[in-house]
Amino acid sequence: MADSFYQKSSLKQLRRLKGGSPNAGETVSSMNAFFKNAISEGVLPVKTKELIAVAVAHATHCVYCIDHHIKSAVKAGATEAEINEAILVAIALNAGASYTHAGIALDSLDEAVAETKK
Repeated sequence: MADSFYQKSSLKQLRRLKGGSPNAGETVSSMNAFFKNAISEGVLPVKTKELIAVAVAHATHCVYCIDHHIKSAVKAGATEAEINEAILVAIALNAGASYTHAGIALDSLDEAVAETKK
């Protein structure tokens, strides 16, 4: 076994999905076209889309996405400072989500304490 589950060579295994079931080939092709179109030039320039992708990749913890979109952002002209800010936005939003979910946890705590007093 490898030292890490995240091996770039594992990405080659995804090719097997195309033949995995009768509709898989069409599904994978459609998904790849969707990805390509979503990142292509539109109202937002590619650089902006790649910076968004960098932030989302961090928020979703997709190491392959991080690697791909960092490199794509640089190719699209993003600077290290822009990439760093995109990552900081993702960090802030993840921290914000944890912070705001604390209210739900405290509601649950109040309910549990009230139940034990019955």
